[in-house]
Amino acid sequence: MSAATLRFDNSYARLPEHLYHRQQPEQVPAPGLIRINRPLAEQLGFDPDWLASEEGVALLAGNSTPPGADPIATVYAGHQFGSYNPQLGDGRALLLGELIDRHGQRFDLQLKGSGRTPYSRGGDGKSPLGPVLREYIISEAMYALGVPTTRALGAVYTGESVYRERPLPGAVLCRVAKSHIRVGTMQFFAAQRDTDALRTLAEHVIQRHYPEAANSDKPIVSLLVAVMQSQAELVAHWQSLGFIHGVMNTDNMLLSGETIDYGPCAFMDDYHPGTVFSSIDQQGRYAFGNQPAVAHWNLAQLAQALLPIIDDNEEAAVEEAQDALNSFPDRFFVAYRKRMADKLGLAHCSEDDQDLYEAFLDLLSDNNADFTLAFRRLTELADESYPANRSVAELFEFSDAYSDWLNRWQARLAQDKRPADQVQGQMRRANPLVIPRNHRVEEVITAAIQGADFTPFHRLVDEVTASDEQQDMHYARPPEPQQRVQQTFCGT
Repeated sequence: MSAATLRFDNSYARLPEHLYHRQQPEQVPAPGLIRINRPLAEQLGFDPDWLASEEGVALLAGNSTPPGADPIATVYAGHQFGSYNPQLGDGRALLLGELIDRHGQRFDLQLKGSGRTPYSRGGDGKSPLGPVLREYIISEAMYALGVPTTRALGAVYTGESVYRERPLPGAVLCRVAKSHIRVGTMQFFAAQRDTDALRTLAEHVIQRHYPEAANSDKPIVSLLVAVMQSQAELVAHWQSLGFIHGVMNTDNMLLSGETIDYGPCAFMDDYHPGTVFSSIDQQGRYAFGNQPAVAHWNLAQLAQALLPIIDDNEEAAVEEAQDALNSFPDRFFVAYRKRMADKLGLAHCSEDDQDLYEAFLDLLSDNNADFTLAFRRLTELADESYPANRSVAELFEFSDAYSDWLNRWQARLAQDKRPADQVQGQMRRANPLVIPRNHRVEEVITAAIQGADFTPFHRLVDEVTASDEQQDMHYARPPEPQQRVQQTFCGT
């Protein structure tokens, strides 16, 4: 088998050429395989054994281009920490092309760390090993948790050093996404006053992701609403898992509704709404509790960019866009309440139940409680038959401070009159046992960089993607005080 059997259909590369720049990836001196994602490889039409071969590694590293690929770097702009940057773009990535998978679905195949492009802004276009491992681990964990996300097809080392204050081993990640079209993509062409490009891109996104919008009387408004809904559901899912993106710039918001850019991201240990890990977020703009409001702000920038193609009359366009934007808070809270209902084992979560989950979160914050383990312990309490050898009680137990709330919660569960095993099954799906905790991720990166030891990386990927029953309780443990990670860093 070879790459010749892959089904490429590169729709973005057929759009007007000023939307991107054609080029090949840079060659690397000595590529070697770190890991391939075998189930994803099979889904996309690869033979996993071939992809792990010397020929497949050459593809993943960018040393060879598969037949049918048409590599491009795309241009976009974006608000970074609230400040507008008029030109960003794929500065260290190349879109190899779009693959049609075994189910007829379309996915981008992108190399991250593939060298300089016209959008590199003085950078080398390369990626150190650490960010590649981080993105592989967390994106696949997010997928296993049911969160819409870009995915990792494979990771390779390059045999060369990348300089980030000190020399680091270089690597390339092969990333898969429904598309890489961003809010910032629309912003770039709006700023250029290129209405034709805006309309072309909007029609492309509608056809690719939201075809129902094409039948609307106002397809661009329907597109905006569809993107808003996907983002409301996405951020609600983040909030339910304690995930902190860390760099929610408009160029890191995909119109497809997938999570992208796992740079300084992290999962919370102790619950506090103001938690920030990113070393570059000095003001806490993207703190955990701010993420819904930031998403709303980013969507307002998308609406602003779309105004010229919403209506020729500017006042009418603004009114329609504002009406759509005003619905975001309700869209988010409906999605969030559904997530919290699942986490608390409720058949539904009405506005009256909002105080129940807010009171629990307040208790977690007041008691510096571990977010993941607290909800997991609730899951166990929902059914007395929960197996003792799978319990996190030795890792986390509720103190007397929770007694009144626990009684209130049990009374609320009783109102639904559902079997305990059904309630607990719902809660287990919503309350994971194992997440990619920051100290584990850092241990993996350290082992790989300092000792070229990828065994901890493979073990962590296996654990965060395994089924609940197969996960090792050891990986559920929170960090000891000396293991706590205070900051996470962007790979650029």
